[in-house]
Amino acid sequence: MKKYVLRAVVIWGLLQIGLYGVVAMPIDRYSTGIESDTLSALQKEHWILKLRRLDDTRFVTDTVSLLYEKYFGVLDYLNDPRTPERYIAYNPEYYRLFIPFTYYYGPLRRFSQVDWKTLPVSPIAKWACEELPFDSLPFTSIERANKVVDRMLLQAYVDCPELIVHTEDEINKVPSFEDNLAHEFSSRKIPRSFSQENRIVERESVGILVRRRPKWWVTGGNGSLHFTQNHFSENWYKGGQSTHSVLANLQLKANYNDKEKVLWENLLDAKLGFISSPSDEYHKYLVNNDQLRLYSKLGLQAFSHWYYTISTELKTQFCQAYPANSETLKAAFLAPLDWATSIGMDYKLNKTKYNLSVFIAPLTHTMRFVGNNRVNEKDYGLEEGKSSKHDFGSQIQATLYWKIVSFADVNSRINYLTSYEWTRVEWETTLNLILNRFLSAKLYVMARYDDSAKPTVGDSYYQVNETFGFGVNYSW
Repeated sequence: MKKYVLRAVVIWGLLQIGLYGVVAMPIDRYSTGIESDTLSALQKEHWILKLRRLDDTRFVTDTVSLLYEKYFGVLDYLNDPRTPERYIAYNPEYYRLFIPFTYYYGPLRRFSQVDWKTLPVSPIAKWACEELPFDSLPFTSIERANKVVDRMLLQAYVDCPELIVHTEDEINKVPSFEDNLAHEFSSRKIPRSFSQENRIVERESVGILVRRRPKWWVTGGNGSLHFTQNHFSENWYKGGQSTHSVLANLQLKANYNDKEKVLWENLLDAKLGFISSPSDEYHKYLVNNDQLRLYSKLGLQAFSHWYYTISTELKTQFCQAYPANSETLKAAFLAPLDWATSIGMDYKLNKTKYNLSVFIAPLTHTMRFVGNNRVNEKDYGLEEGKSSKHDFGSQIQATLYWKIVSFADVNSRINYLTSYEWTRVEWETTLNLILNRFLSAKLYVMARYDDSAKPTVGDSYYQVNETFGFGVNYSW
C-alpha cells in the first residue's frame, strides 16, 4: 500500500513541475499510467506527446513538457542526422563562438569595469519610471547576446588559453568589404561632369572591380505639325485671297560622346510645307518649305574646348517644286543635291542655358548634282549638259541652342560656304514657344544669299522664307 501511495505522490509532483514549467523532464507514458495517446484539456496546455526512440525498431510515447521542448528538446535534433536543418535556428549574434578561437578585448573589459550608478533622487523621475513602464527587452537582444558570449569566451580564455589562434588586432587587419567604395579609378580620365551612373570604381584593398557600362550614345528627336489659315470674303474692301498652309518638321539625332576624346554628332533634319494658291491656274497647292538634310560631324579633342573635326552634309528636297502659274519644274528630289565635306577645327561651349558650336574648315570640297532631266541645270550654276560640279573652298558654320525661358527656346544655324568664285550663306532660325507638352507655336525664318546661280526674279541674291504656325509638337 505504501508503494502505491509513494508512486502517486511522485507522479503528482512531476505533474506539478511540468505544469508550472519549473523543470522540464521527459516522462514515459507507461510510467504515468496513461493508456492512450491523448491528453486531457488541462494537460494539453502544458504537455505534448512525443515519440522516444528506444532502438532501431522500438519507439515509445512520452509526455514532454512544453517548456522543456522549447528550451532543451530542440537540442535533441542536433544529434539526429535525419533532422532537417530548418529546425535549427540561426543567430548571427553568437558568431564569435563558432569562428576560429580568437582573443577579444571586450569580454575582459566588460567584466572589469564598474558600471553602477547612484539611484535617482528626483521624485519626478521615480514617478515617471513607475507610471510609464517601458519594456526594453525586445530592443536589447544583441546586448544580452554579447553578455552571454563574453562570459563564455572569458571562461574559455581562463581554462584553455592554449587554444587561442588569433587576436582581435589580427582580425582588424584583415581587409573587409564596404558598400561605400572610396577609391575610384578609370583606365581613362573621366571628367567631373561625367554622370554618376557611368562611374568605374574599384576597391583596391579587397581586389573588387565594379564596372557599370557607360552610356556613350544619346539619341532623341523632335516632331511637329503646324497649321496657319487666313480668310477673306470675296467683297473684302482691300482685296485678298484666303489661304491655309501646313508645315511638318522632323529632327532625329544620334550623338556619341565618350566623355574623353571622341565626339560624333549625327542629325537628320526634314521640313515639308504646303500652301494653298487659289489664284494659281495650274496648281491648288504649292511647296513653300522643302528640305532634307543629313549631317554628320566627327571630332577628336585637341585641347580645352577645341576639336579636330571632319564633317559631311547632304542637302536636297522631297517634292517637285513649281513657280506660281507655271508648269516649269524648278526642283525635284536630288535635283539639286548639295554635298559638302570639310576638315577643320570645332569650338564647343556647353552651358546650362545654351550650347554653342563654331566650326572653321579651311579645306572644303563641295559637289552640286542635278539628277532630273526636267530641271534646268544652268539655274544652279552648272554647264549645259552637265549633271554635277565640284569645287574646293572653305566653310564656317555656327550653331546655337538657347533656352531663353522655360517655355521658349531658339535654334539657330549659320552656314558660310565659299569656293572663292561664289559664296553661299544660309541662316536658319527657329523660335519655339512651348504651350504645353504637346502644343507649341513656331516661327521659322530662313535667310539665304547665293551668287553661284542667277536669281529667279530680279537681280538680288538675297532670299527670305518665313513661316509662323501653331500646332502639335512632341520631343523624345
